[in-house]
Amino acid sequence: MSPSGAEVLRNIKSRIDEVDPAAVREQVGNGAVIVDVREPEEWGAGHIPGAIHVPKSYLESRIEGAVPDREKHVVLYCASGNRSAWAARTLIEDLGYEHVESMTGGFTLWKDRGYEVETPRTLTAEQRERYSRHLLLPEVGPDGQQKLLDAKVLLLGAGGLGSPAALYLAAAGVGTLGIVDNDQVDLSNLQRQVIHSSERIGVPKVDSAEQTITALNPDVKVEKYPVRLGAENIVEIIKGYDVIVDGLDNFPTRYLLNDASVRLGIPVVSAAILGFEGQLSVFKPYDGPCYRCLFPVPPPAELAPSCGANGVLGVLPGTMGLLQATEVIKLILGEGDPLIGRLLMYDALAATATEVKVRRDPDCPICSRHPEEISDEELGVFPDYEAFCAGAH
Repeated sequence: MSPSGAEVLRNIKSRIDEVDPAAVREQVGNGAVIVDVREPEEWGAGHIPGAIHVPKSYLESRIEGAVPDREKHVVLYCASGNRSAWAARTLIEDLGYEHVESMTGGFTLWKDRGYEVETPRTLTAEQRERYSRHLLLPEVGPDGQQKLLDAKVLLLGAGGLGSPAALYLAAAGVGTLGIVDNDQVDLSNLQRQVIHSSERIGVPKVDSAEQTITALNPDVKVEKYPVRLGAENIVEIIKGYDVIVDGLDNFPTRYLLNDASVRLGIPVVSAAILGFEGQLSVFKPYDGPCYRCLFPVPPPAELAPSCGANGVLGVLPGTMGLLQATEVIKLILGEGDPLIGRLLMYDALAATATEVKVRRDPDCPICSRHPEEISDEELGVFPDYEAFCAGAH
């Protein structure tokens, strides 16, 4: 005669350690990893503050990413303590975790005792469908998607680099996209600036980009800045953004951006393109080098001609712009290894990518000073980078 479900559960519980919610409450924030193994809709209705969510149905495939250290103290909970007991047995006997406990009474007993409950914002049914492929990724999931929806990203330029970056950041659900561009759509743009279209020739690029983004994803709010970025407005424009996408095409403004972004502590995902070659790096203030560490002085004009003078392969901005969007998403999610302190160089003709390490210059005139050393009066005062770049040549 086969054992009943109750007998099987009693057997499972006899092989694991159980812990009272009062003890779990003391362990929150004190070294133990609290794991909620309930389903997404249960998690969305409320969970223990500080817990991470790994549904039992995905436990074996996702727990190592959430808790890579098998010696870590792990406390599992579900609604009543039954599913978490099964999950604890799996972690101990199948996956080799050494210190695992299941919370008795589960989340139901936790709430009955009046302990603190965190209720996350939940995605709408339409958002769950739109971002369904993100939600399947343990590195994103509902929490990561909410981070994207809450994020504010500023794109400097709605041209070759800004176009693909904006499209994919919008598709990914980045909630606010700021766009700085004082130009209008021109026929010569359409070979590479894929956010615009033939019928919008003569339309301001910020307006054209807004139309495409809104049609693609109504979740996204577009902030438009149809101005030329300069020392008089850069702090006011970039302040409050989480990440900046640098699609600029001249050295003076790039040096100005670096100065301002370092002072405000805003990471910049920077790319450059010319002909068949592209470069990409992430400048995160004080976590790595800044733009001036990489280029203490601008290269001579003959070594850095513009795309207008030298040409560019139409698909190259798409390649580099999508890499920029990828780095932005990694920064927002706090996942992966961003290109901080590394310069990626891509050769489209050879189909090769080369990486160069970039070190922070301890004597850098920009990032060697801590933000606390910069007064409010200095914050909006910048060198004359037009003269600086001209003098370097």
